[in-house]
Amino acid sequence: MKQIYDVAIIGGGVVGSAIARELSRYDIDVVVLEREADVSRGTSSKNSGVAHTGFNVPTGSVKARLNVEGARVFEQLCAELDVPYDRIGKLVVALTEDEIPDLHKLKATGDANGVPQLEVIDGETANRMEPNVPAVAALHVPTAAITCPYSLTIALAESAVNNGVEIMLNTEVRRISGQEGNFRISTSQGTVHAGLVINSAGLYSDHVARLAGVKRYKVWPCRGEYVIIDKSKSHLMTRMVYPVPPKGGSGLGVHLTPTVDGNILIGPSAQYVSHKKNDATTGSMSRILLKEAQELLPGLDPRDVITSYAGIRPKTVSSEQGGFGDFIIEEAPELPGMMHLVGIESPGLTAAPAIASDMAQWVANYMPMNLKEAFQAGRDSIVRFREQPIETQAKLVEEDAEYGHLICRCEMVTRREVMDAINNPLGVRTMSGIKLRSRAMMGRCQGGFCSTRIVDMLADEYDTPLTDITLKGPGSNLFIGSTKDLRKHEN
Repeated sequence: MKQIYDVAIIGGGVVGSAIARELSRYDIDVVVLEREADVSRGTSSKNSGVAHTGFNVPTGSVKARLNVEGARVFEQLCAELDVPYDRIGKLVVALTEDEIPDLHKLKATGDANGVPQLEVIDGETANRMEPNVPAVAALHVPTAAITCPYSLTIALAESAVNNGVEIMLNTEVRRISGQEGNFRISTSQGTVHAGLVINSAGLYSDHVARLAGVKRYKVWPCRGEYVIIDKSKSHLMTRMVYPVPPKGGSGLGVHLTPTVDGNILIGPSAQYVSHKKNDATTGSMSRILLKEAQELLPGLDPRDVITSYAGIRPKTVSSEQGGFGDFIIEEAPELPGMMHLVGIESPGLTAAPAIASDMAQWVANYMPMNLKEAFQAGRDSIVRFREQPIETQAKLVEEDAEYGHLICRCEMVTRREVMDAINNPLGVRTMSGIKLRSRAMMGRCQGGFCSTRIVDMLADEYDTPLTDITLKGPGSNLFIGSTKDLRKHEN
């Protein structure tokens, strides 16, 4: 670990990783401090994976500007990093005549924000597009797209590392002192010195600000639960289907989103919780989500559900206030040299590249920013065997027998893909890290077949005992010992 950096970024979510990658274009020393064992462990990996167009954010807001600017470059960014991007479009559906005026209001907002090709269509046209959706009218958003949020975050972080950024995982920030030009950041891994600090801690951005003596921010955690539908039902819809947003709500309503991997997401819910770590899923909410989703897509069945998950929105408005707050992106006057990014909820994923560009301009106000000649925009990504033509698959197996060994049957993930995930540029060794990089353990059986095989591969690759293997980092060990040892102890 180096001791002194030009810029320290706190938080390895999609925004922090995007900033790191953007700053890696320049000849400056940058470090990312992430308290978890991997990037994308929080809100960044637990959302709908939608590249939003900006038709439903207030005109003139910071959020609207960054949303539209981010959407403009999003496809190119995904192409550079070999991250899935699919412009499938979206329908915001009116289920009753009373909701039709709301569609026109959304279109007017989108037009004012510069969103192209918006059109309010009648029910007949909507039904031709999505025969399984009982719409009486809809707002057609043809430029809306989907991506894989955790793949993008990981790709941004790997690209940043390849271009000279240091990412320190398992590094919790405990205190921030000093001033512009000489910040001292006390962490669980020692003290880091930096000329500038960017607080991109997401859900904990208010906490990080207070560590530096800035007490003006407050983040309320709002849990959003999702249900994942099996790939066998992917034929039921071809594009995103959203309801008219509930008035005064804390979310956009329960919507249906196809994923780039062929599943359908139902959700999210919007429930304020008292603790920022409370990302538990509940059977009662899963049933509510499915019931509301069946109003938009009656062909869904409870037997199609394979799993659920939840994420926490970092909201800057309380449950009593309701609705949405704007992004807070500011250098607090009481502490120059430290930038705070607070309340970056949806559409934070889409806005991330635009936020990163703004942060690079901010850093340039303090120090010279000379472009590197050797900046590499791309990265060496994992070959997705299941996505290759059969001729390519045959060639891959001929060149490397590990491609002929299937580890995850549900997602068709080979041993070579798992090995490439294990040997990732960030050095992540958790089961969750392997899962997010390879899609192993994400299928119908949720790891019932492949997880034990991956555990053995991790143990062999790093010559480590099984008791050291964790699900998601320190404190989540999968094993406490062997049954043989336990029997010896009992005897």
